[in-house]
This record gives sequence, C-alpha cells and structure tokens, in this order.
Amino acid sequence: MKARLFIIGVLFLGALFATVPRAVLAQGLVADLSRHEVNITTGFVGTDVLLFGAVETEGDVIVVVRGPNKRTVVRHKSRVGGIWINDSEVSFANAPTFYRVASSRPVADLLKRADRTRHRIGLNNLRLRPERASDPKRLASFRAGLIRNKVRSGVYGEKPGRVALLGPHLFRSTLHFPANVPTGTYLVEVYLVRNGSVISAQTTPLRVAKAGLGAEIYQFAHRNSALYGIIAILIALLAGWLAGVVFRKV
Repeated sequence: MKARLFIIGVLFLGALFATVPRAVLAQGLVADLSRHEVNITTGFVGTDVLLFGAVETEGDVIVVVRGPNKRTVVRHKSRVGGIWINDSEVSFANAPTFYRVASSRPVADLLKRADRTRHRIGLNNLRLRPERASDPKRLASFRAGLIRNKVRSGVYGEKPGRVALLGPHLFRSTLHFPANVPTGTYLVEVYLVRNGSVISAQTTPLRVAKAGLGAEIYQFAHRNSALYGIIAILIALLAGWLAGVVFRKV
C-alpha cells in the first residue's frame, strides 16, 4: 500500500510541478493530498494519506496536521480511603482533537522558539486556553496531563514524522491516521522554511467522517438519543434473556 502511494505521489509530483503556473510557484510553495476525505467504516484500523508538493526554491518543509478544536476536561485523581476519586479538574476550551508534526529536519534546527510559538508548531506551543483562570503552576500540570493523555491514546504525535525532499523542488510525507482518529474537518498546514524563517505557507482541509452502517447508527444516536437509549436497553435485555435460555438448556 505504501509503495503504491509512493509511486502515485512521485508521478503526481512530476505532473504537478510541470503544470502549476509560474505565478503560483512564485509564491514559493504548492501542496496537495492524495485524497481529501477519510471515511471511517466498520472495521476501520487506520489509514495513510500522502502529502506531496513542490517548491520554487530550495528550503526545508514543515507539516502540521490539526484536528478540530474541542472542549476537553482534564481531571486529577487522588486516593481517599483506598479509593481513587476525582478531586479537581480543568476545562480547556480549544484543545485540538488531533495533532501531528512532520519535518525535513528537526524543527528546532529550522525555526527559532519565537517562530515556533507564533505558528503553534510543536506540542509545547499549543495554545490551550483554560475556561477559568487558575494558578499558573496548576494549569501547567493539567496542560501536561492533557498532552500526555492525548499522546498515550495516539491522537497526538510526540515525535515528529518525516518529510522527504525529492530533489531541490519536490517533497512528500505520509500522514498516518490511527483507528481512533476523531471525526471533523482537519487542517493540513505546510510551511516552507529558509534561513530560519517561514517564507511561504499553505493550508489544505481534510475531512474525516464516519461512513456506512456505523455512520447511520452514529447519526441516529445523536439525533434520537432517548430512543437510541431505549433500543440499547431492550437489546441488552434480549441478549441476557437469550443467554439465559441457552445456558439453561446446556
């Protein structure tokens, strides 16, 4: 699968560079995806999307994939009387549901800290805004906990991926989306960097959506939550009754 994506990407890159108007390339950068929609069907185990592009002049490339922002609650647990309970929490209003970075060289070698902060490149530079003001040390602890949980679940990338430079003008990168990838509209940001500065940038949308029977059940559950709950209870009762009948006969 990856070999086929690579061949398709190389061919497309050549065609892209040959056909893109010079007025567009004069901006320094043009990039696209092998597909602009990821469908989550029954049995979905993750997928790869090929990013490819061309640059007018030599430089390094940084790619950032951001999932839609969502309110996220981080809770802290304490042990009381031998039982773990939630004793405090912090709500972040705008945490990305997905975040990955890829680059042709280490990002720290390409951009200064101020530029990385400005463009929100790297987990340490995410703008996670709490809904309520709190002690800075406390917020830093909950922020670290949010990132740690997201990395553990696989939706945040702790280590940057790789952008391959194919000669002085072409580049490619394979973007991986795990089985638990959240749905929504993603932004794939591509930065062209030279001499420590971003000289050009482009953003391409990518849609991740449920499809097939899973999508129909998902939509039904959200549009008719009360009815869905009743049906789920009835199915559970029926399954329990059938199990009882089967084991009674055995």
